[in-house]
Amino acid sequence: MAILIHLLVCIFGTGSWVAINGLWVELPLLVTELPEGWYLPSYLTVIIQLANIGPFLVTLLHHFQPSCLPEVPVIFAIVCVGTVTCILFAFLWSMTSWVLGGHHSIAFMVLTFFLALVDCTSSVTFLPFMSRLPTRYLTTFFVGEGLSGLLPALVALAQGSGLTTCINITTTPDTTPSPVTNRTIGLIQGTSSTVMSDLTGTKTSTVHLESRYLPANFSPLVFFLLLSFMMACCLVAFFFLQRQPRHWKASTEDLLSSQITLRSIRLHEKQDLGLPAPEDSGKDQAPLEKKMAPLHLARLTFIYLLVAFVNALTNGVLPSVQTYSCLSYGPVAYHLSVTLSSMANPLACFLAMFLSSRSLPFLGVLTVLGTGFGAYNMAMAVMSPCPLLQGHWGGEVLIVASWVLFTGCLSYVKAMLGMILRERSRSALLWCGAAVQLGSLVGAVLMFPLVNVLRLFSSADFCSLQC
Repeated sequence: MAILIHLLVCIFGTGSWVAINGLWVELPLLVTELPEGWYLPSYLTVIIQLANIGPFLVTLLHHFQPSCLPEVPVIFAIVCVGTVTCILFAFLWSMTSWVLGGHHSIAFMVLTFFLALVDCTSSVTFLPFMSRLPTRYLTTFFVGEGLSGLLPALVALAQGSGLTTCINITTTPDTTPSPVTNRTIGLIQGTSSTVMSDLTGTKTSTVHLESRYLPANFSPLVFFLLLSFMMACCLVAFFFLQRQPRHWKASTEDLLSSQITLRSIRLHEKQDLGLPAPEDSGKDQAPLEKKMAPLHLARLTFIYLLVAFVNALTNGVLPSVQTYSCLSYGPVAYHLSVTLSSMANPLACFLAMFLSSRSLPFLGVLTVLGTGFGAYNMAMAVMSPCPLLQGHWGGEVLIVASWVLFTGCLSYVKAMLGMILRERSRSALLWCGAAVQLGSLVGAVLMFPLVNVLRLFSSADFCSLQC
């Protein structure tokens, strides 16, 4: 039964962000069909941030009117909305409307808002629901949350989304362009040119290396139907989870045990500080609690700030520049960094199930280490298209390893911080979800003008990786 519950929790966690993650990995194929082209990611970033109105309202209602939000019906509602929206996406994603003097993907953007609303709100509904289950299942939930990024990436990889071919096109003053050779590489478009002269010197020909998109193995219709199937699995898993009364009882006992352990830790802290135990001085109990309250408040504040900071890096700042930091090292390095870093997330959460550490100093050090790897990734993005060790196998190994370690370290920190807050209370998990969304929002808002307005980053060209 425990294995079955772990499986259900993992599937439930997968539904938290699978829809939006799937949308992002499908973008290289969608931009070739929709009128917005490569401006579409900018629109998506704004729409997803607007959807944070969902968790904001849920958090406010929980604080002021907690009885207005029955937990189970709310989760059922948002997962059903996500499933139906994915189905509608499959059939309506390419529909355009004439607005403001041009064709725009209005249906696509409206459906994106509903998907983002579902996924953003899951942060402040799924986590509080997990407080009903024993603590050991929370790490399984984070494993599923990590799989919500890996599974769509694997489907997109099988689909061949965004793969291109580089074609040499030769032009002369009196001939039309003709393709010469090609080689398959992926996920970027670009051109380069070389001027060539014949032996007589009377004619010149220009060779353009242009990228052409390859046909996908299956259409976006199939991809979005697969996403809707994943959301439907999340709905079924939640249906069975909330019908397990024995685990609610186990959860209550687990929470009581954790409270006893917490009180024991506080008692030892007081003894270490030379303060009398509660039974030694009943009159001084209240003053002692007041003295200890600032310490606990500072600890809790540190945890929430750490949650917001880690999620700002993993969900907002670094994903915005992953293509810039990896593309300069070639298609193999890019694909490996995307796939292996996606795998590192659930694997780190799985590791947290067996090697858990609730030490805040240790988690702080691990956060600094992960931030260091993120800083290296950011530095390579800033230096694009000519980063360190470009064209050398060592540079490819470093960038892939840096992305994997960055994701792994901070994913472990997120899982352990969630477990710490789980042992405190259900309300603490809800505020943890709010901190997740706040950090992600700040990271995305910070990077949007740098990438899309100021254009501080330059894309590499797969067809001409030269500096």
